[in-house]
Amino acid sequence: MAGIELRSAAFDDGAYIPRRCAKDGDDVSPDLSWSGVPDGTAELLLLCEDPDAPSGTFVHWLVTGIDPTSEGVEAGQTPPGGQERSTGWGEPGWGGPRPPAGDKAHRYFFRIYALPGPVSLPGDATAGDVHAAVDQQALASGTLVGLYQR
Repeated sequence: MAGIELRSAAFDDGAYIPRRCAKDGDDVSPDLSWSGVPDGTAELLLLCEDPDAPSGTFVHWLVTGIDPTSEGVEAGQTPPGGQERSTGWGEPGWGGPRPPAGDKAHRYFFRIYALPGPVSLPGDATAGDVHAAVDQQALASGTLVGLYQR
């Protein structure tokens, strides 16, 4: 599968996510930019998940229907054309990190997928639902990993 380069001016791959992006900070989504979206992409899907959550993989951001010609999203905004879906917090939109105090740093995987058509997901889609729906049909994907600890 081809690769999309996913970046943020707020943090480097493998580095700590700023506190302002966390639930115990200002809870503002980080800026993201991407490049390398292949021809034939009908929409982009953005997922942020924490596989280190005590209750299992936790969805912090899920956005479907993103304009495939877009190149990113500003901090605190919805990606162009995107529909923010429900997160593990039970609300649509960005829900920042808030791992249990004292846990080692949790990993937050930001993933962007280039899709050949709209994806069908349940209203309360889990990370597993997203992966099952997109991993086989994605034309390309990109990953950026941030860390957070309280």
